This record gives sequence, C-alpha cells and structure tokens, in this order.
Amino acid sequence: MPPLFVQTAWLVPIYPLIGMLLSALWFPSITRRTGPRPAGYVNIVTTLTAFIHSLLALVALWHQPALHQTVPWLQVAGLDLSIPIEISALTVGAMVLVTGLNLLAQVYAVGYLEADWGWARFYSLLAFFEAGMCGLVLCDSLFFAYVILEILTLGTYLLVGFWLNQSLVVTGARDAFLTKRVGDLFLLMGVLALYPLAGTWDFVKLTEWAATADVNPTLMTLVALALLAGPMGKCAQFPLHLWLDEAMEGPLPSTVLRNSVVVATGAWVLVKLEPVLALSPTAMTVAIAIGSVTALGGTLISIAQIDIKRSLSYLVSAYMGLTFIAVGTGNTTAALWIVLTHAIAMAALVMSSGSIVLNNVTQDLTQLGGLWSRRPVTGLSFVAGALGLIGLPPLGGFWSMLMLADGMWSSHPVLVGVLLVINALAAFAVVRVFGLVFAGSTKQMTVRSPENLWPITLPMTFGAALVLHLPIALQRLSLLPEWASLNTDLALLLTWSSIFGLSLGAVVYIGNFISKPIQLPWKGLQDLFAYDFYTPNLYRSSVVGSVDIISRFTDWCDRYIVDGLVNFVGLASIFSGETLKYSNSGKGQFYFLTIVVGVVVFAVTLGWSQF
Repeated sequence: MPPLFVQTAWLVPIYPLIGMLLSALWFPSITRRTGPRPAGYVNIVTTLTAFIHSLLALVALWHQPALHQTVPWLQVAGLDLSIPIEISALTVGAMVLVTGLNLLAQVYAVGYLEADWGWARFYSLLAFFEAGMCGLVLCDSLFFAYVILEILTLGTYLLVGFWLNQSLVVTGARDAFLTKRVGDLFLLMGVLALYPLAGTWDFVKLTEWAATADVNPTLMTLVALALLAGPMGKCAQFPLHLWLDEAMEGPLPSTVLRNSVVVATGAWVLVKLEPVLALSPTAMTVAIAIGSVTALGGTLISIAQIDIKRSLSYLVSAYMGLTFIAVGTGNTTAALWIVLTHAIAMAALVMSSGSIVLNNVTQDLTQLGGLWSRRPVTGLSFVAGALGLIGLPPLGGFWSMLMLADGMWSSHPVLVGVLLVINALAAFAVVRVFGLVFAGSTKQMTVRSPENLWPITLPMTFGAALVLHLPIALQRLSLLPEWASLNTDLALLLTWSSIFGLSLGAVVYIGNFISKPIQLPWKGLQDLFAYDFYTPNLYRSSVVGSVDIISRFTDWCDRYIVDGLVNFVGLASIFSGETLKYSNSGKGQFYFLTIVVGVVVFAVTLGWSQF
C-alpha cells in the first residue's frame, strides 16, 4: 500500500487554493486595519505546506510505479468525463519544482512589493497559478488539461494587468490574453476532433491508441497541427510569441514564475501529446521548424534589446523553442530536461535582474553599468543563472543540451549544428546583459546601488545555489550519465560553442576594445533584430488589419442592413397604423367591405401560388 503522502498527493493543488481563498478575506476595509502583509504570509505558509508535501511524496515515490486515481465528475449520455490523476515520480517532481519556485517568488515579492497595498490580489493570483500548474501535471486527461490551460490564460491576463491604472500594463494584459487565445482556439478544435478518432482523452490511453492507430494521414495532420497550436501560444513560439514580451509590464515577482514554469505548461502538454503528433510526420516537421525559427530568432532579438526584462524574455522563447525541437525529433526526455534546467536558471536570472531594476529605478541597459563592485551578491547570482542556462559543463544546461544533441546526432545532424549556434548566441546574450549591467564605469543611475533587503537577496541567492547544486542532486539520484559513456565529440562541440559565445561577448561588452553602444555595419539588419523582425508590424497589417476590416464591415451590415430592416418594419407599422386610423368611419358596412376585399386578395394570392 502506498504511503499516506503518496495517496494524498492530489491535495497539493488544494493548499494554494486555500491560501487564495484566505487572502481574499483581506478586502480594503480589513487591509486598512491590518495592512496588506498578512495576505502574503498566509500564501507563503500554504505554498510551503504544498512544497513539503510534494517533496515527501517524491521521496516515497522514487523508483516506485505510478499510482492512477480517478475522480468522477460527469457521466451523461454515454460520455464519461471523469478526471484521471497520475501520481508518479515525474508528476510529483514537477509539483516540487512549481511549488519551490513559487515559494521563492512569494518571498521575493515580500521585499519587491513592500510599498504596494495590493498584496491580497497579487498573492491570490500567484496561488491561483500554483494550483493550476500542479493540477495540470497531475491531470492525465487532454480535455481537462485544456480546461486548466484556459484558466491559466485568465490568470495571465489578471496578473499581467495587476496595476490597473497604467495604460501600458492594461494594453500588455489585453494583448497577452488575445494572442494566447489564437492558439487556444485551434487547440480546442484539435481536442474535439481527436475524441472521435481515439475514443478517449486520457493521455495513457492515447499513447496506447497511437501505437496501433490507422487513420487518414491528411486528417491526422490537420488534427496534429491544431493540437500543436495550443503549446505554441503557451510557450511563446513564433508567430504567437509577442505575448511574453508584453507580459513584462506586470510585477516582476510574477515574472519569476511566468518565465520559469508558466511558459513550460505548453511544453508539458506537448510532451504528453508526442505519441499522437508522431502519427503525422508533417506535424513533427512543423514542430521542428517552429522551434528552430523561434530559438534562432529569439536569441538574435534578445541581443538587440535594451530592456533587461525583454532581453531575458526572448531567451525564454528561445529555450522553449528547443523543447519543440526535442519533441519534433522524438526526444521527449530531453525536452523535460530542458524545462527543468531552464526553469531554475531563468528564475535566478530574473530575480537577479529584478534586484537591479528595483534599486536603480530603471530597466534600460544603456543607463546601467559598473555594478560589480557595488552588487557582488547580485552579480554572482546572475553569473550562476547565466552559466546554468547555457551548455557549459558541469551545470544543468550542459546535460540537457547534450541529451538533445545526442538524440539528434544520427537522425538530424543539421539540427545539432543549429543547436550549437543557438547555444553560442544565448551565451553571447547573457554576457552582453552582464557586461552592460555590471562591467564598465558607473553611470548616473548606478552611483548609489547597495544590495537589497533580505527578502529579495535570500531567494535570489537560493536560486543561484539551486543552479549550482542541481548537477550534484541529479548525480545523487543517478539521473546523469557516466562521463565514460558520453559522446565526447558532442560534449566538446557544445562546450566550445559556449566558450566561443562567452568569449566573444566578454570581448565586446566587458572589455574596452570596442566603443559602446555597438552598431552593426548594416542599420537595416540592426533594426530588423531590434524591432523583433517587424513582427508587430506584420500583426497590424495582417491579423489586426483583417480583424479591423471585418469588424467595420460587420458594423456596417448591422447598422444599415439588420437595423435598417428592423427600422423599416417599425416605420411601416407606424405609417400603416397612422393611415388606418383615418379610415375609421363608424359604419359597419365599410368594415365588412374591407374584410371581404382582404379575404379576396388573400384567396387570389393563395390560388396564384398553386399554378
């Protein structure tokens, strides 16, 4: 019989929901008396409880078979919508990651939002996200996974638009919501179209069905492409990637969670759907193409950004693009490894950059510099996150990228070259940010910049420690391969690509050999990267323009055809009524004659229609 912590692992999403409900009690009248802080402390306690429970369950589940449970929900007309739950080392480990990073983000928010009075709403939304993501990893049904993803999309809108009085925040929340809705619409089509083919939405049963399925290739391609569109939006993949850039307008503590694990919800569903997507070689090729374009484009755009938050957000899209490449090549294990190592490293990077933004009251990289002597703890945390993100041994990013490269070496050697280029560009991008922030001489915004309060510094350093100790933990769990069994050629190529990117970035942005700011010889190319390959302009001229034209045409039809017809009938009724009132003579024979004439006209009309 499984231990109690394993049997009750489904309670983990309930803890943050309890915290969310308790935070809602701090409405303005109570907040005026107690202050906003108790709402945050309540959520920190419930998240800590969820983390401890999931960690104990993971210890008990290690090397043990998965436990499957079913929660009845709706049975009607032969349709069984019970909620299947999978409690395994993988799903519980994902909950440990989600609750652990959310705990760091919540403690980080204690210092970052010290002067904000909206703690109850903010911490409630963080708990909402935590509960949704824990429920997503436990849920073994595509249908309910879609429902949870929709709920998380609403959460994104509310959390990005947290500061309601700022126009850019409201616009960013709206654009993020609408962009993700595009992928969600196609995902819903795919979910509904898949059920008649497979007869189930359970991921385990879908895997079994896909092993022996015999379906029309064209139909399966359309269904697979629709299923692929949902993760594209969630993972901020081209051309649905702009929402993550817009989401940077929200509070930075929420960015810690969003840039690390929230974007990975799409990758999780994508990994679960890999057996179904593999039925269509076209869909797998499209996944590889989307991931490659996003990864290459994201790293190049990141290098051209002057906003520190946006520079990191494009790297998030790039690394989620690597998960698309991994799934497209059938390397789902490598995709999960990339999700793990990226989440921890990116959390450390975002917390370090947020510490800089808070103290220096700017996120413009051109106004920063010379902070290494003033902010050594923040600088070391940023370095740890940056090195853990790229393929530099022995940190986590190296092992995840090596696993992906090794899986593609025999079947897709060209993609290995693409991966090496992406890794070098990512290394260059993080060194560029480091050089502009910490190297060089101090500027007006960086003359006074002490280390932050402990609620900000402690989670930041703890995140850096997680990055550095992740390989040790994986080694203790026997998850890392032996050095003797490694593909040494790939390991060396990956290491040298990291060293090349780091060295080139150091020469350009840390050394004094090249004058700043850096200008490319071709201004058109520099503008192409700086303006996100003009994707916003393409949106405005294609999708937004088309919607605008259709909306205007619909408005014209509604005003002049639908309303015009209704108004015509109304005016005709009024006119006829006004006309008839003058025909009232009070003579019975006149009324009788009118009735006879009407009956004759009706009879002639009815008889005429018979010929």
